[in-house]
Amino acid sequence: MSQAQLLSWLSDQQRILYTPLRPRAAGRVTRVVGLTLEATGCRVALGEFCQVSVKPGYTVEAEVVGFHGDRVFLMPVDSVEGLLPGAKVQPTGSTSLVPVGMGLLGRVLNGVGKPLDSLGPLNAEAYVDLQGETINPLARQPIREPMDVGIRAINSLLTVGRGQRLGLFAGSGVGKSVLLGMMTRFTTADVVVVGLIGERGREVKEFIEDVLGEEGLRRAVVVASPADDSPLMRLRASQLATRIAEYFRAQGLDVLLLMDSLTRYAQAQREIALAVGEPPASKGYPPSVFAKLPKLVERAGNGEKGGGSITAFYTVLTEGDDQQDPIADSARAILDGHVVLARRLAEEGHYPAIDIEASISRAMPQVVTPEYLKQAQRFKQLYARYQQVRDLLSVGAYAKGSDPDTDRAIQLIPAMRMFLQQGLHEPVRLAVAQDLVGKLLNIQ
Repeated sequence: MSQAQLLSWLSDQQRILYTPLRPRAAGRVTRVVGLTLEATGCRVALGEFCQVSVKPGYTVEAEVVGFHGDRVFLMPVDSVEGLLPGAKVQPTGSTSLVPVGMGLLGRVLNGVGKPLDSLGPLNAEAYVDLQGETINPLARQPIREPMDVGIRAINSLLTVGRGQRLGLFAGSGVGKSVLLGMMTRFTTADVVVVGLIGERGREVKEFIEDVLGEEGLRRAVVVASPADDSPLMRLRASQLATRIAEYFRAQGLDVLLLMDSLTRYAQAQREIALAVGEPPASKGYPPSVFAKLPKLVERAGNGEKGGGSITAFYTVLTEGDDQQDPIADSARAILDGHVVLARRLAEEGHYPAIDIEASISRAMPQVVTPEYLKQAQRFKQLYARYQQVRDLLSVGAYAKGSDPDTDRAIQLIPAMRMFLQQGLHEPVRLAVAQDLVGKLLNIQ
């Protein structure tokens, strides 16, 4: 037996030991409605997993997502093509167990923790429940230390704290995936966990090979669930990425969690909720969606004293660049800040297309000195002042000397634009970025 086969066998044995063996009465599939299976004859709990016999010798895992009377509603993880009426539904008596450990670094997994790459079986240290334990909010360490993400505009004007959770708000095609890849390669975090939720299958491979690269993948774990996966698989992929990050945090490591995207997570939950009969509330989103979002986001953040941290970036798709989308509005309320990518800047060739006027880091006052905070605010004030008179300048309607701040903004705007732009392979450390702000403001 090779070493890889031995590790795979040991992992299987460990998983068996972690799975409670409780014989349960089997049920039968009585109805299939859209994405949902209805079964009778089995007594199961909400969130429990069952094995559905699709073909002889082939079963599909399904999660209990609801019930009505003696009818149980199940959502399958994979395709149930070929399912026959009266198919057997066998309760497992357990929730899902997922692999964790340092052996996952450099690997690409699907939503149930199985490898998508061709690097052999996983070298998992343990199998843990998909749902992590909730940390008492009073036991969490406060945000006091900055996190270097290697992006000049963020490090200087939107400084991120260790354990902070931010939203990356962007429409399609403005460079959010590229920005995530840059942070993955440039950050000083110990481990990076990337969740690619609901993306096009082509983009998953391109992100791993072209954006993330070999250097970024070496200390990262990627959990991918493309758009053609079932909604349950997309939901579980989001939870798995968070659970893996929680494991590394428990080991005392600083983790950067990048999830692309929180909107696809909400849409997956919407599909499941509507399939089991939950009424829509806001723009087709049922109330359970807005209950699920904080449950996922609150799992990130700092751990207890002596533990590590999870600094998280969640991308939020703003359809038609609408910042008042219900998911965007809800995410803005539960996150510790937001970075907005503007299509106007992307069309001008300004990358990363961060709109510093519309962006904010709520933890920045706790992680920078009061003196530097004033410098960053001054930078943003001058930048905003130029944007206010931009149209007047284009038609020659502004007279020099009318306002000292405006004159100063006009003088500094070329240097400001150059400062806010950054190359794909150009990491900028936190101390360097903040030092440049002071030098820029002192230009005569």
